[in-house]
Amino acid sequence: MNNRSVVGNDRSYWINTMIRIADPVIKALASKTLRATMPVENKKEEQLQFSHLEAFARTLIGMAPWLENPAQDPEEEKLRLHYGELVRAGLDAATDPESPDFLNFSKGMQPIVDTAFLANAILRAPNTLWDRLDSRVQGNLVKAMKATRTRKPGFNNWLLFAAMTETALGVMGEDWDTMRVDFALKQHEQWYLGDGMYGDGPHYHADYYNSFVIQPMLVDIIEQVHVYYEDWARMRENILIRAQRYAAVQERSISPEGTFPVTGRSLAYRFGAFQSLAHNSLRRELPDGVAPAQVRCALSAVIRRLIEAPGTFDEAGWLKIGLCGHQPELGETYISTGSLYLCSAVFLPLGLPADDEFWRGADTPWTSQKVWSGQTVAIDKAL
Repeated sequence: MNNRSVVGNDRSYWINTMIRIADPVIKALASKTLRATMPVENKKEEQLQFSHLEAFARTLIGMAPWLENPAQDPEEEKLRLHYGELVRAGLDAATDPESPDFLNFSKGMQPIVDTAFLANAILRAPNTLWDRLDSRVQGNLVKAMKATRTRKPGFNNWLLFAAMTETALGVMGEDWDTMRVDFALKQHEQWYLGDGMYGDGPHYHADYYNSFVIQPMLVDIIEQVHVYYEDWARMRENILIRAQRYAAVQERSISPEGTFPVTGRSLAYRFGAFQSLAHNSLRRELPDGVAPAQVRCALSAVIRRLIEAPGTFDEAGWLKIGLCGHQPELGETYISTGSLYLCSAVFLPLGLPADDEFWRGADTPWTSQKVWSGQTVAIDKAL
């Protein structure tokens, strides 16, 4: 898509921004030069061994629905098909033990996380990221995913990472461990706190992990597995209702200026903080009274506010640690360059067709814009 098409067109702006973020990662891995060319900004040297898988898997988590669904615009469709080819080449490079870019699925704890993000991307784009792979690459991918089984996830949101990988293996026609899935689902039911919020483990954390991980993964897992057991089927309705309520909270948290509360850890994931709202938009399951167009406008304001901040990218186009520009002090010890690509999760609605109400609806003020300009706003109420 050419730059002229961006003007006055949120969808074009989103696509161009997504590609701007993803390009260095996808093109380098497709050419087997990711390890050689990706700069790794970090606070702990050990993160270097994890950062490349983080970058790839987290980029795909947001791109996947767009890669999966044919575009109505011929230029966009050409772009989509091109990136689909690059991503499949990247999957080959990432999982081939003979590749210079064979990524780390088997050492340390962090690969549990990013294998799950990769698995989640496969669930969101099964044709593009699984069916269209040749059998050799499929076999390598399965081995890489199963390599994470040698380590135990933490007793917190990490249970969902193990469950997500097993769920994807089941969808891919492989043996899968239903106990890992059951444990994650049942524990998160125990950790539900009310009003659409889960604890991160036994305790509540005032951060965005309900959006980074918990709500979207619970929804994507239960949608795949609820048909297997009656107790899982009974959980589905509540999981979806809670995600919808959390999306309502997220929409109300976006200020008229496109900012949001700077609370909790992992703020360097930038607008990945709104994966849950983006996910509910993709699924066409927004809360009552929240128009798709107002979510588009709200998220567009956040994307512009953050991506256009000076210092967001280095001179070669790689993301730098920070929330609004380069703010390395906001990087926890587990944060490195690859971690930052979870920001791509905001782009999930690009999986909707261009004529969907999310994209074609007239610009609409979001809740905080309405209330702070004196307009009529519905009373909020707890679930």
